[in-house]
Amino acid sequence: MLTFTLRRLLLAIPTLLVISLVIFLLVDLAPGSPMSDIPLTVPPDVRQKMIEALGADQPVFVRYVLWLRQFFWVEPAYLFDSWFGTTLSEGEQRILSWQSRSPVFTIIGQRLPQTLTVIGTAYLVGVLIALPIGIYSAYRQYSLFDQGGTLFAMIGFSVPTFFSGTLFIIIFAVWLGWFPTKYDTQLEVVDWDTFWEQIRQMALPVMTLGLANAAAISRYMRSSMLDNMTMDYVRTARAKGMTERTVVLKHVLRNSLIPVVTVIALGIPSIFGGAIITENLFGVNGIGAALIGAIHASDLPMVQTLAFIFAVLIVLFNLIADILYGFLDPRIRYD
Repeated sequence: MLTFTLRRLLLAIPTLLVISLVIFLLVDLAPGSPMSDIPLTVPPDVRQKMIEALGADQPVFVRYVLWLRQFFWVEPAYLFDSWFGTTLSEGEQRILSWQSRSPVFTIIGQRLPQTLTVIGTAYLVGVLIALPIGIYSAYRQYSLFDQGGTLFAMIGFSVPTFFSGTLFIIIFAVWLGWFPTKYDTQLEVVDWDTFWEQIRQMALPVMTLGLANAAAISRYMRSSMLDNMTMDYVRTARAKGMTERTVVLKHVLRNSLIPVVTVIALGIPSIFGGAIITENLFGVNGIGAALIGAIHASDLPMVQTLAFIFAVLIVLFNLIADILYGFLDPRIRYD
């Protein structure tokens, strides 16, 4: 297992380098520039100084290498300095947002708790709902419960989040008045009253995203369970006199989780990326909202950094999913 992990980590280095180059070039060469918002009345020499202040006057390759060094060395060194009081990043230039002139990772650190709280909770709720539905739907195939689970999945698949979120707002916030329509990012949980208010304002975005996540994962779980329940080892386990509970939950479920783990693991980076539509719909000041704001303002460093963070997380959680295979299925050996 250790050899496989090290091999995959080494393979991830050129993969991430290629991805970083593609992301940097796509964003950098795309139409739009922060200089386009400067009035034409600004003198050319002042305009040139503004471009130089942003570092946009340097060649593309130079800016790419500088950004790569800042991402992999300066920012981790700055984080290490803040933890242990060292001076590794002293005098180094961090990745700065063209829009706010603040360090990009500082902005991400401010927005990330909101995203993890709302989007992470929604993903967790979706997984916890989807797995039991998928398991029992497969065990009771074509039953009333299975038909209901299929209807639930089809609704979650076909209804976009902007429609379901708006519908939830109309029903539960406007008509019934149970939950607020907007998420208050300034709310601090200090007692039970504020904790309950936090639960109330999280309810609608969690319901919106949880429906979509649970629909997809439940279908994968059901399909994988049905594939394994027809295997020879299941008939053998039943012939040995094992209880149905043991056969389903110990043998079938463990093998059925292998493809589902991939789906769940590759969905985790979306938590850090935020749900752009849902965050804007409910006013959650998270990573998704920051990405939309950066795109509108042509804030290239912010867009490039966020996109590359998503790519790193996808590669990382893909590796984690492969490692989990070895624990779920004893037949899989990497060394």
